[in-house]
Amino acid sequence: MDKELLAMLVCPLCQGKLKYDREAQELHCVYDGLAYPIEEGIPVMLPEAARPLDVDEKLPPSPGRTGEA
Repeated sequence: MDKELLAMLVCPLCQGKLKYDREAQELHCVYDGLAYPIEEGIPVMLPEAARPLDVDEKLPPSPGRTGEA
């Protein structure tokens, strides 16, 4: 995704910054707990198209966290 475009995009609900998840092809808003899909390189910034983030996705990565229980 283009870095300039990413810098301009904000969450349509709270106007907060979005975090780009390259692997999932999504833009995450941790404030609202939503993941906006990127389809064919185009961000779909509609709240009704977003999926809720899992609890693990909302938490920032920590140095000791491996993702395993």
